[in-house]
Amino acid sequence: MLPSARMHDVVAPLVLVVMGVSGSGKSTLAALLAARLGLPFADGDGFHTPETIARMQAGHPLDDADREPWLARIAAWINARLAQGEGGVVACSALRRVYRDVLVRGRPEVRIVYLEGSRALIADRLARRRGHFMPAALLDSQFADLEPPGLDERPITVGIEDEPERITAAILARLRLTKDR
Repeated sequence: MLPSARMHDVVAPLVLVVMGVSGSGKSTLAALLAARLGLPFADGDGFHTPETIARMQAGHPLDDADREPWLARIAAWINARLAQGEGGVVACSALRRVYRDVLVRGRPEVRIVYLEGSRALIADRLARRRGHFMPAALLDSQFADLEPPGLDERPITVGIEDEPERITAAILARLRLTKDR
Protein backbone atom coordinates (compact mmCIF):
# COMPACT_ATOMS: atom_id res chain seq x y z
CA MET A 1 0.00 0.00 0.00
CA LEU A 2 1.24 3.46 -0.84
CA PRO A 3 1.91 5.94 1.91
CA SER A 4 -0.57 8.76 1.79
CA ALA A 5 0.70 12.00 0.30
CA ARG A 6 -0.37 15.22 1.90
CA MET A 7 -1.36 18.35 0.03
CA HIS A 8 1.32 20.34 1.87
CA ASP A 9 3.84 18.18 -0.02
CA VAL A 10 2.80 20.00 -3.21
CA VAL A 11 1.81 23.58 -3.85
CA ALA A 12 -1.97 23.91 -3.44
CA PRO A 13 -4.48 24.21 -4.93
CA LEU A 14 -3.53 21.64 -7.51
CA VAL A 15 -5.68 20.15 -10.25
CA LEU A 16 -4.30 17.15 -12.09
CA VAL A 17 -5.59 16.26 -15.55
CA VAL A 18 -4.74 12.59 -16.10
CA MET A 19 -4.66 12.10 -19.87
CA GLY A 20 -4.07 9.38 -22.44
CA VAL A 21 -5.83 7.23 -24.97
CA SER A 22 -8.74 4.98 -24.05
CA GLY A 23 -7.47 1.99 -22.09
CA SER A 24 -4.36 3.72 -20.73
CA GLY A 25 -5.69 3.61 -17.17
CA LYS A 26 -6.80 7.21 -16.75
CA SER A 27 -9.77 6.53 -14.47
CA THR A 28 -7.94 4.01 -12.33
CA LEU A 29 -4.85 6.15 -11.83
CA ALA A 30 -6.75 9.42 -11.40
CA ALA A 31 -8.91 7.82 -8.70
CA LEU A 32 -5.82 6.48 -6.93
CA LEU A 33 -4.11 9.88 -7.11
CA ALA A 34 -7.20 11.64 -5.79
CA ALA A 35 -7.45 9.21 -2.87
CA ARG A 36 -3.75 9.58 -1.99
CA LEU A 37 -3.89 13.38 -2.19
CA GLY A 38 -7.27 13.68 -0.46
CA LEU A 39 -8.76 15.47 -3.47
CA PRO A 40 -12.07 15.05 -5.30
CA PHE A 41 -12.01 12.85 -8.41
CA ALA A 42 -13.99 13.41 -11.60
CA ASP A 43 -14.10 11.03 -14.54
CA GLY A 44 -14.21 12.79 -17.90
CA ASP A 45 -16.56 10.08 -19.17
CA GLY A 46 -19.20 11.48 -16.82
CA PHE A 47 -19.14 14.79 -18.69
CA HIS A 48 -20.18 13.22 -22.02
CA THR A 49 -23.76 13.59 -23.19
CA PRO A 50 -25.89 10.52 -23.94
CA GLU A 51 -25.61 11.49 -27.62
CA THR A 52 -21.80 11.43 -27.70
CA ILE A 53 -21.72 8.17 -25.75
CA ALA A 54 -24.12 6.62 -28.27
CA ARG A 55 -21.95 7.91 -31.10
CA MET A 56 -18.87 6.23 -29.64
CA GLN A 57 -20.76 3.02 -28.85
CA ALA A 58 -21.74 2.89 -32.50
CA GLY A 59 -18.05 3.00 -33.43
CA HIS A 60 -17.89 6.63 -34.57
CA PRO A 61 -15.01 8.72 -33.26
CA LEU A 62 -15.82 12.15 -31.89
CA ASP A 63 -14.74 15.23 -33.79
CA ASP A 64 -13.77 18.64 -32.43
CA ALA A 65 -17.36 19.87 -32.52
CA ASP A 66 -18.43 16.88 -30.39
CA ARG A 67 -15.60 17.45 -27.94
CA GLU A 68 -15.98 21.22 -27.52
CA PRO A 69 -18.96 21.20 -25.08
CA TRP A 70 -17.50 18.17 -23.27
CA LEU A 71 -14.21 19.99 -22.72
CA ALA A 72 -16.11 23.10 -21.62
CA ARG A 73 -17.90 21.07 -18.92
CA ILE A 74 -14.62 19.62 -17.67
CA ALA A 75 -13.01 23.07 -17.71
CA ALA A 76 -15.95 24.41 -15.68
CA TRP A 77 -15.33 21.67 -13.08
CA ILE A 78 -11.65 22.65 -12.92
CA ASN A 79 -12.55 26.35 -12.68
CA ALA A 80 -15.01 25.69 -9.86
CA ARG A 81 -12.39 23.74 -7.91
CA LEU A 82 -9.83 26.50 -8.26
CA ALA A 83 -12.36 29.26 -7.51
CA GLN A 84 -13.04 27.52 -4.20
CA GLY A 85 -9.30 27.38 -3.50
CA GLU A 86 -9.39 23.61 -3.75
CA GLY A 87 -7.76 21.05 -5.99
CA GLY A 88 -8.98 17.97 -7.77
CA VAL A 89 -8.06 15.17 -10.13
CA VAL A 90 -9.86 14.58 -13.41
CA ALA A 91 -9.41 11.76 -15.92
CA CYS A 92 -9.75 13.12 -19.45
CA SER A 93 -8.31 11.88 -22.73
CA ALA A 94 -7.16 15.44 -23.67
CA LEU A 95 -5.52 13.94 -26.73
CA ARG A 96 -4.69 17.15 -28.59
CA ARG A 97 -2.83 20.24 -27.46
CA VAL A 98 -5.82 22.47 -28.21
CA TYR A 99 -7.95 20.34 -25.87
CA ARG A 100 -5.39 20.59 -23.07
CA ASP A 101 -5.16 24.34 -23.61
CA VAL A 102 -8.90 24.61 -22.87
CA LEU A 103 -8.36 22.77 -19.58
CA VAL A 104 -5.05 24.24 -18.45
CA ARG A 105 -5.36 27.82 -19.76
CA GLY A 106 -1.74 28.52 -18.85
CA ARG A 107 -2.42 28.12 -15.12
CA PRO A 108 0.50 26.64 -13.17
CA GLU A 109 -1.90 25.04 -10.68
CA VAL A 110 -3.30 22.75 -13.39
CA ARG A 111 -0.89 19.95 -14.29
CA ILE A 112 -1.05 17.35 -17.02
CA VAL A 113 -0.23 13.72 -16.17
CA TYR A 114 0.34 11.88 -19.44
CA LEU A 115 -0.09 8.10 -19.39
CA GLU A 116 2.14 6.78 -22.14
CA GLY A 117 1.86 3.23 -23.46
CA SER A 118 2.30 1.19 -26.58
CA ARG A 119 -0.56 0.51 -28.92
CA ALA A 120 -0.10 -3.25 -28.38
CA LEU A 121 -0.38 -2.98 -24.57
CA ILE A 122 -3.43 -0.73 -24.74
CA ALA A 123 -5.13 -2.87 -27.40
CA ASP A 124 -4.68 -5.87 -25.12
CA ARG A 125 -6.25 -3.99 -22.22
CA LEU A 126 -9.19 -2.86 -24.33
CA ALA A 127 -9.78 -6.40 -25.58
CA ARG A 128 -10.18 -7.52 -21.96
CA ARG A 129 -12.27 -4.55 -20.79
CA ARG A 130 -16.00 -5.11 -20.35
CA GLY A 131 -18.88 -2.74 -19.77
CA HIS A 132 -17.32 0.44 -21.18
CA PHE A 133 -18.96 2.41 -23.96
CA MET A 134 -15.70 3.02 -25.87
CA PRO A 135 -15.17 0.13 -28.30
CA ALA A 136 -11.66 -1.17 -28.98
CA ALA A 137 -12.29 -0.44 -32.68
CA LEU A 138 -11.79 3.28 -31.95
CA LEU A 139 -8.26 2.82 -30.61
CA ASP A 140 -6.68 3.69 -33.96
CA SER A 141 -8.61 6.98 -34.05
CA GLN A 142 -7.39 7.73 -30.51
CA PHE A 143 -3.76 7.22 -31.51
CA ALA A 144 -4.31 9.22 -34.70
CA ASP A 145 -5.56 12.18 -32.62
CA LEU A 146 -2.90 11.85 -29.91
CA GLU A 147 -0.46 14.72 -29.65
CA PRO A 148 1.80 13.87 -26.72
CA PRO A 149 2.34 16.88 -24.47
CA GLY A 150 5.36 19.03 -25.24
CA LEU A 151 7.92 19.99 -22.62
CA ASP A 152 6.46 23.51 -22.52
CA GLU A 153 3.24 21.96 -21.14
CA ARG A 154 5.22 20.74 -18.10
CA PRO A 155 3.69 17.25 -18.21
CA ILE A 156 4.37 14.48 -15.78
CA THR A 157 4.84 11.62 -18.24
CA VAL A 158 4.72 8.06 -16.93
CA GLY A 159 4.73 4.69 -18.61
CA ILE A 160 1.77 2.41 -17.96
CA GLU A 161 3.57 -0.94 -18.01
CA ASP A 162 3.73 -1.26 -14.22
CA GLU A 163 0.97 -1.90 -11.70
CA PRO A 164 -1.34 1.05 -10.86
CA GLU A 165 0.02 1.41 -7.30
CA ARG A 166 3.60 1.76 -8.59
CA ILE A 167 2.59 4.21 -11.32
CA THR A 168 0.73 6.27 -8.73
CA ALA A 169 3.81 6.26 -6.48
CA ALA A 170 5.96 7.48 -9.40
CA ILE A 171 3.55 10.35 -10.12
CA LEU A 172 3.43 11.36 -6.46
CA ALA A 173 7.23 11.33 -6.29
CA ARG A 174 7.40 13.63 -9.30
CA LEU A 175 4.85 16.00 -7.73
CA ARG A 176 6.86 16.28 -4.53
CA LEU A 177 10.00 17.11 -6.50
CA THR A 178 8.25 19.79 -8.52
CA LYS A 179 7.41 22.46 -5.96
CA ASP A 180 7.43 25.24 -8.59
CA ARG A 181 5.00 23.33 -10.82
